[in-house]
Amino acid sequence: MKRILTNTIYRDPPIASRMQPGSTFDDARRATGQDWPSVAHTMVGRARLDNVQECVAAVIADGVPGDLVETGVWRGGTAIFMRAILRAYGVPDRLVWAADSFEGMPVSGPDSHPSDQKTPLHLANKVLAVSLDTVRANFDAYGLLDDQVRFLPGWFRDTLPTAPIERIAVLRLDGDLYESTMDALANLYPKVSAGGFVIIDDYMIHACREAVHDFRTAHGITATLTKIDQDAVFWRLPGAG
Repeated sequence: MKRILTNTIYRDPPIASRMQPGSTFDDARRATGQDWPSVAHTMVGRARLDNVQECVAAVIADGVPGDLVETGVWRGGTAIFMRAILRAYGVPDRLVWAADSFEGMPVSGPDSHPSDQKTPLHLANKVLAVSLDTVRANFDAYGLLDDQVRFLPGWFRDTLPTAPIERIAVLRLDGDLYESTMDALANLYPKVSAGGFVIIDDYMIHACREAVHDFRTAHGITATLTKIDQDAVFWRLPGAG
């Protein structure tokens, strides 16, 4: 499943851009999530998919209650993988929530957080904007579009405060920016169960990292940040088992 989601089987070339000038498939870059694939359904790389599998397997084994949530899903690959894991383990009573604007990144303007003003990712929306219909079709292509999958379309600041999510076992953040990261943490972290996991995909981006540190400091969170790869980190809430 991981090889299919990252398309290391058919080896599609990356989307060429100023940040990614290469135009041929590079196995090392794809494996570490360092390119924007032209076809593959995820850009996170193998280590981060391994981490998702390990976290979901742990909450199932330890009986940590709650759903699986990803904020920022791009083409849906990682959320699809979450649903596939539930299917593989025969888990019928957890949901996968996919939250995204489905319009790309928000514009970083003069009213945005200062760190976001220095991170104008909206300029890449030609690549980053993937419609809800496309993501739903991607789930369906794997036979995984069912009533255990829920979508939250819209900007995080508008959708997450009233999202009908009761408890969360795995919360995966992939919003890149300060405000997107903070919106997700502020509204969803209180719902993460003891023994649950929080995964930060974009920790290498200063704006995201600053939001994580600010939130953890404000809420006295001291759980160890564990490195996944060169980009991402995660922590586990105390209380498992």
